[in-house]
Amino acid sequence: MAQPIVKYTLNKKGQTPEWINSSDSSFSGQHGITGNKTGYIPKYESPQDTIYLGIASGDPDPDGTPDDYVGILTTKALLQTYITETGSTLQYKTTTLTVTGIQTATTTGLSTAWNQESYSGGLSTTTSTKHTASGVGTVATISSSQVTKVVVATDTTTGSSDATTDTPIVIDAASTLSGVSTSSSVGVVTTTDMAGLAVTTTTTTDTTSYTYTDVTTSSSTSTSETTTDGVTTRTDTVTTTESTNYDTSYDYATEATRLWDIYTALNS
Repeated sequence: MAQPIVKYTLNKKGQTPEWINSSDSSFSGQHGITGNKTGYIPKYESPQDTIYLGIASGDPDPDGTPDDYVGILTTKALLQTYITETGSTLQYKTTTLTVTGIQTATTTGLSTAWNQESYSGGLSTTTSTKHTASGVGTVATISSSQVTKVVVATDTTTGSSDATTDTPIVIDAASTLSGVSTSSSVGVVTTTDMAGLAVTTTTTTDTTSYTYTDVTTSSSTSTSETTTDGVTTRTDTVTTTESTNYDTSYDYATEATRLWDIYTALNS
């Protein structure tokens, strides 16, 4: 009995169908994508709205199949075509984290200089030249947005007041901000106070959209001490590492080969 590569959904309970081979030598839950078309009544309802790739425990019954069975892929070419279509829709890419910068700052001095309650000197710091490198592909960017300013103006018959809340955009110092644009929305609410007088509250919310490069920094500190003739010298070394995510094209052929090899081994 063959164990084919199939397209399937979860069952009505939101579980992987029992007829999917879930052993370590098989695969399931691969390359999930919605089975519904935007703007139409959904063909697949939750929790059966995502189609996956997996290996079935047997061939489809020619007399009929359950509703969580979607189809079968009988050749490696069909498998690669399906993965390519899925990946193109979902904009697959390969992201690789690469160390792109290393710099050290070494501080040396007598141990007594480190322990001063009020520092009066005795420590010297040497900072190395930053070693830089680049990765393969293009630097990954992240799109985001946040509320950066809220102004609440309150008007009453006796006067008006306003309050402003600013929230700055914060990204890693090694990253680069670009594509910044701000949009505003205004909400007006009129109520009455205890005396029955009108109170108008106008809230202006600024939302800023932006992109930034996916670059982050981290640091670690190592400490060592040496004692010579009863004099102890301490050295602290702070290493700052810059890491960058690089995007490259997704290798559909390699992925098809990986899954097809699992299928072949399982059926040999």
